[in-house]
Amino acid sequence: MTALVQAFRDEIGPARRLAEALHCPLALIETHSFPDGEILPRVAPPTPTTIIYRSLNRPNEKLVELMLAADGLRRSGAERLVLVAPYLPYMRQDIQFRPGEPVSQQVVAAMLDGAFDQIVTVDPHLHRISSLGEIFPRSAATAVSGMDALADYLRQTGISADTLVVGPDEESRPWVERLSGQLSLQGVTLRKHRHDDRNVNISTPADFDVAGRPALLVDDICSSGATLCAVIEKLRMCGTRSVTVFVTHALCDEHVPSLLQQAGADRLISSDACAHPTSVVQLANLLAATLKVSPCLSARRSQQGASDGSET
Repeated sequence: MTALVQAFRDEIGPARRLAEALHCPLALIETHSFPDGEILPRVAPPTPTTIIYRSLNRPNEKLVELMLAADGLRRSGAERLVLVAPYLPYMRQDIQFRPGEPVSQQVVAAMLDGAFDQIVTVDPHLHRISSLGEIFPRSAATAVSGMDALADYLRQTGISADTLVVGPDEESRPWVERLSGQLSLQGVTLRKHRHDDRNVNISTPADFDVAGRPALLVDDICSSGATLCAVIEKLRMCGTRSVTVFVTHALCDEHVPSLLQQAGADRLISSDACAHPTSVVQLANLLAATLKVSPCLSARRSQQGASDGSET
């Protein structure tokens, strides 16, 4: 018996790609809405190991139905629940910044940690903790890098050897180093000075030189686009030949890509972690590779391979 992937209707596309990469069946979770706004998910019969695919952008719409679906699967006999959540919400509120505020990261993490045995996500926005294990003490939590999927995409589509990989700030350094290392490109991180949510200044290192070269600007999240616009404008001032922007999580409204273009970007692309018109970099193979080394899934693959000579 293989694992089963279950997903909600609005994410059936990336969930199907994950199921195909795992050679697993896919089932739909139906959701009924009552007139008073309450919802009732109805899950398909689970296998002992059941994977729920649910990216948690728009978390206030999704968290309740996810938790209810997890409960339905447990009551229906699922022994091991795996959550594939390419985007994890509320990770930035990791301390109480002002009196009266919650530590949202801990609240949301505790909910998910209690419901799932394993959690797989992509580029979580962590600040003051070094690993997901600090907030998911019970479940086995794994974070993979969207830069790996981007590297595969660029190998297929092609990239100029003189491209400069650029990160907007020190937080982006790991992504810059990971991508530039895989593609044998030069990388650099800039410095960001934030005044408020939409007002930032960007400074460059003393030896920064992008004149006449294409720039690949990478970051984990695009929401308002303010930081990316400021970096794009700086790159254009420094004489870059072109600017391609990649973000793992495109959380932005539909008008933000045009703002980036007005700032000087030639193209915005993103992963399919969050549904968006720019989502061209698919994560299914990356996520499947992580799940295939799960002890439970590996054991089931070995059993099936021994019985029928195939690999799940």
